[in-house]
Amino acid sequence: MYGLIGRITTAPGKRDELIAILAPGGTMAGCISYVVAKATDDADAIYVTEVWESSEAHRASLALPQVKDAISRGRLLIAKFETIAATEPVGGIGI
Repeated sequence: MYGLIGRITTAPGKRDELIAILAPGGTMAGCISYVVAKATDDADAIYVTEVWESSEAHRASLALPQVKDAISRGRLLIAKFETIAATEPVGGIGI
């Protein structure tokens, strides 16, 4: 498995707008878990925690029309993107 944890800081006051773009629900092939969460220490930041079957499944998701659309719509709202960690998930609820 392959995991990613990212922190995204939005332009001031744009966090909820970006959350609406990134967390619409649905499924993606190879995606085991995709969680969008509000940061508690910054009103303009969110965390995205992803678990994929493999790094290849994650890479393939970037070519999906809905992912390309979300990136296109969200890009202008983002002030800063940080990859906190790439991980190798080993278990947990739903995994």
